[in-house]
Amino acid sequence: MAEQIEILWATLEDAIEILALQKLAYQSEAQIYSDWTIPPLLQTAEEIRNEFGTYTFLKAISGHSIVGSVRTRTTETTCYIGRLIVHPKWQNRGMGTRLMTEVEVMHRDVARFELFTGSDSIKNLHLYHKLGYQEFRREPLSNKVELVYLEKITIDKQA
Repeated sequence: MAEQIEILWATLEDAIEILALQKLAYQSEAQIYSDWTIPPLLQTAEEIRNEFGTYTFLKAISGHSIVGSVRTRTTETTCYIGRLIVHPKWQNRGMGTRLMTEVEVMHRDVARFELFTGSDSIKNLHLYHKLGYQEFRREPLSNKVELVYLEKITIDKQA
């Protein structure tokens, strides 16, 4: 029998568990770039707690554990998606797609979604392209990491 996954709004009480999962999930990104100084690995408990003031966090729960998370913040027309994370044991099982779909349903009134990932993060880029995101710019994060910015337009600007 498949384990039941529930996607819920996260609360400030979830911050430390989400941060621990983030640091675990981003190990694979650090390995891709041979860079263990990427921002998700350096984030502190205080910083993530502060993000709960400006971001909406979702969490994916299996049993009593958080096995995935994503955060968003919106302006009038854009939903910015950040730090989609999935526990390594749950990767490649549709969890990232479920979290992204929930974000898009939750923010269906925005004109566009925006996110970024590393240029060598092939699995991430594949997921985002599969979900309809298109690259619109690149910029260096460090001498080892180039960020790829992707967007998904949801409302026709001509209408």
